[in-house]
Amino acid sequence: MLLCSNCMGHRPRIQQRDGSCGKFPDGLALWPLRAHLHAEERHTGEKMAVSREDLLDTLRQVKTPSGGNLVSDDLVRALQIQGDSVKFVIEASDAALANQLAPVRDAAEKAVLGLPGIATASIVLTAPSGPAPKQEPPSLKVGRHPEPQAGGPAKIAGIDRIIAVASGKGGVGKSTVSSNLAVALAKEGRRVGLLDADIYGPSQPKMMGIQKRPSSPDGKTIIPLQSHGVTLMSIGFMVEPEKAVVWRGPMLMGALQQMLSQVQWGDLDVLIIDLPPGTGDVQLTLCQKAAVTGALIVSTPQDVALLDARKAIDMFSTLKTPVLGLIENMSTYVCPECGHEAHLFGHGGVRDEADRLGVPFLGELPLSLDVRLAGDAGQPIALGDGPMAEAYGHLARRLIGGGMS
Repeated sequence: MLLCSNCMGHRPRIQQRDGSCGKFPDGLALWPLRAHLHAEERHTGEKMAVSREDLLDTLRQVKTPSGGNLVSDDLVRALQIQGDSVKFVIEASDAALANQLAPVRDAAEKAVLGLPGIATASIVLTAPSGPAPKQEPPSLKVGRHPEPQAGGPAKIAGIDRIIAVASGKGGVGKSTVSSNLAVALAKEGRRVGLLDADIYGPSQPKMMGIQKRPSSPDGKTIIPLQSHGVTLMSIGFMVEPEKAVVWRGPMLMGALQQMLSQVQWGDLDVLIIDLPPGTGDVQLTLCQKAAVTGALIVSTPQDVALLDARKAIDMFSTLKTPVLGLIENMSTYVCPECGHEAHLFGHGGVRDEADRLGVPFLGELPLSLDVRLAGDAGQPIALGDGPMAEAYGHLARRLIGGGMS
């Protein structure tokens, strides 16, 4: 239970299970992000020409080869309306269906552009690359050691950039940032992959809302899964959700090498790698085996988290991997009852550290119940609209603008 100190000063209220501490005042913005509190403020009061539901109604009129429509067949992902611009992804289950959906994509574009107030439409048609599954799915064998690799870190075929998301400490929201950043980049039209490299505690299957075993055409190549417009792979797909992974270092290193080299990632603009906490075997293997573009460091602002974040930064420096920037997560908490802002974990520590190191400070993300609920539901907050989705959209656009993705 979380109490707002401001509320406690005049009428103690206990936070309810739904995250409220009483009746919400009408019109209260629950989770503002400093300069990005309301998208409307940045658009000087401009209103969208069409609503999300208007757009979905239009897409329901676009028929698919199955006899249904884009919405009823659950093919629409990462839907976004920005002023007079519409973006979304049509996600096919395989390459064959994607070929059949090409004229459907064209019809959808024509229908969307026919809506009043819509000037541009970006509709991306995606599908898992590679042949359809024919054989039993592969298994990452317990005890398999990494294979020798000559010549140092290697570029993975078809992947333009690899960005590692790291933290020195667990519990700072690194996996949440990874999943939402991947979805936000996909909404911006990027071809995005997400590799859950947290072997002991894989959380991306839950956060991305998918839990099934990948397939293989030959018992060696692994066909990754697709969710919310993102190509996805996790050790969590290969073991039962309740089963612990009890492996020594060489086994971890071998599993990571398999997920990097045996997964048929296809053509990606960027592969986001959600690393485990700390500075261990997985981080070392990644930087030694793959040509990593750079790392993003996620930390909360308090000193105890920053101590470990500094160790992660030093590790990447030792491994000659650039640190692309620092992100302050759980930067602030805004009471939904009275709007009082509290800095539960301190404030500004990550920005100060970035200034000290001379690396970019990429932004602050608030402590938000909505983010937690969305992640538990397998629907990352970045999929929708609102202040938190805009916060991740801002982070994605900053990475794109800096040439990082």
